Amino acid sequence: MLTVQKYGGTSVGTLERIREVAKRVAKTKESGSDVVVVVSAMSGETNKLIQMANSFSENPKRREMDLLLSSGERVTSALLAILLTEMGYETIAMSGRQAGIITDGVHTKARIEHIDRTHIEKELKKGLIVVVAGFQGITEIGEVSTLGRGGSDLSAVAIAGALEADICEIYTDVDGIYTTDPRIVPKAKKLKQISYDEMLELASLGAKVLQTRSVELAKKLNVNLVTRSSFNDNEGTLITKEEGIMEKPLVSGIAIDKNQARVTLRGVSDKPGIAAEIFRKLADEGVNVDMIIQNVGVDGATNLGFTVPQDELELTRKSMEEIEASQSLEFDKHVVKVSVVGVGMKSHSGVACTAFDTLADENINIEMISTSEIKISMVIHEKYGELAVRALHDAYKLDK
Repeated sequence: MLTVQKYGGTSVGTLERIREVAKRVAKTKESGSDVVVVVSAMSGETNKLIQMANSFSENPKRREMDLLLSSGERVTSALLAILLTEMGYETIAMSGRQAGIITDGVHTKARIEHIDRTHIEKELKKGLIVVVAGFQGITEIGEVSTLGRGGSDLSAVAIAGALEADICEIYTDVDGIYTTDPRIVPKAKKLKQISYDEMLELASLGAKVLQTRSVELAKKLNVNLVTRSSFNDNEGTLITKEEGIMEKPLVSGIAIDKNQARVTLRGVSDKPGIAAEIFRKLADEGVNVDMIIQNVGVDGATNLGFTVPQDELELTRKSMEEIEASQSLEFDKHVVKVSVVGVGMKSHSGVACTAFDTLADENINIEMISTSEIKISMVIHEKYGELAVRALHDAYKLDK
């Protein structure tokens, strides 16, 4: 049995919390499992390092930032290894480089290319607990790199895949995946299991427990993920392939994404190549376009609407003003995207109808609609966002 465990910043935020993590790791080791632990920096440390760098430069070189930011995880890994050794467990701490995490050369947001598992396997065969600094790796030419947001989760999933671990446990400050945000719907239920595809949808739609990159990698490497809390012993949520789920629910969850803005271009020339010109410009600027709606053209002109993250709205505004593709531009930040997600949609009809009827009953107007095989997303006014979530959660009886 091989278990990979990842502990986030809040889980290792203080020395006392590191002691609690050490007890949990020791318990896993005592159960007979080999253990690889991946740790984040202590909560607040990365921001502190960024502030230090910005006190000297508004735009520090990314290479040096990687060298600086990777130190936080190394501190945590060394502290945990020192403590476990003191507790009587042979333990070795490793940086991303020592763990064999090889990345591309894009500093501050590198992608893992492969893992040389030789060093980790060698220490596991000796019976040691291996503690790896997450969020970091090394390029082919020996440069320190960091993996960007959610990087420690990525490290853990990649190591679990390379070692063919039996399970990869992601410990955070929440104890699993819920049918919706419990702060909006207190009776939301924790899911025992969910498919990779459903989790990808929920993660991309605003669920903050896991980043999409980690789930994508887990699906690619066929790694069974469990999200659990490091502050209790509650059973977590298993994220696995769809075939491994015995009873596929019609709907697994309701997500709300409040980081949305709607852009409308009116009077766009209705001719081939215009849409390509608009979205090529946005792509070149790195704007992440989500939902797109184009009306049927009338008198040689049409209207085009799409959504972007709110923090990319100003960049979108500048891009659209530069290409002069329309007679007028409209921007609306007062929208949210509410989504219904479930693999059961593939084999059941009427899911969309229920969603539309539910919002109609609450007198909520739907401004945009997007669907996929396992998702229905609707853009509505922000003041109705939480009401829509509660109504949909009730409509699909997700608390039952």
